[in-house]
Amino acid sequence: MTSKKEILNILLIVLILAFTASLASSFENFAKMSAFVLVIVSANVFAKKISAFYLDSEVEVKMWEINRYGFKPGSHFMKSFPAGAFFPIIIAAFSLGYLKWMACLVFDVKAKVYRAAKRYGIYNFSEMTEHHLGLIAASGILINLLLATVGYLIGEGFESFVNLNIYYAFFNMLPISDLDGNKIFFGNIVLWSFLAALCLIGLVFVFFVI
Repeated sequence: MTSKKEILNILLIVLILAFTASLASSFENFAKMSAFVLVIVSANVFAKKISAFYLDSEVEVKMWEINRYGFKPGSHFMKSFPAGAFFPIIIAAFSLGYLKWMACLVFDVKAKVYRAAKRYGIYNFSEMTEHHLGLIAASGILINLLLATVGYLIGEGFESFVNLNIYYAFFNMLPISDLDGNKIFFGNIVLWSFLAALCLIGLVFVFFVI
């Protein structure tokens, strides 16, 4: 189930990413990029929701925000910085649209009420483990890599679709803040290493083959 707030966040990110993706072409491909990004982001989100369902939990997607800027107790912003909205624009502006930051959405997971009773007994409290969070995050990365492969096999006209999927997977695999890569890294470092290798191979194709 996707809430109205989640849909608004997804649509906002789609517009921002389509804007930055079409910046290098003077926005001639904005409509095409919007369609591509909508498919990419939606597939990533729904893959996570399906994975969460099979793990007796629910996923809520939200804008990536940064609360801290250091490690000291007082090193935090008075108000969360919406990095998911600003990072793509800032980086695209400095690189004239050639570098496409695609990590914008993060997710929270909440275990369903009956999960504790079913798995641990009626008197125990259950939290989702880091391993479970890693599996959910990994499902989103995998679907983007799969879409990139499909786009590559289709061929002409889908080069941008392939590139955007690879960029989306790569930047979300960074093990920082609340991004998917951080959840996968601490949940299963072997899985993170495998997916990171696939993303790097994808980048090689983007720069030297496609």
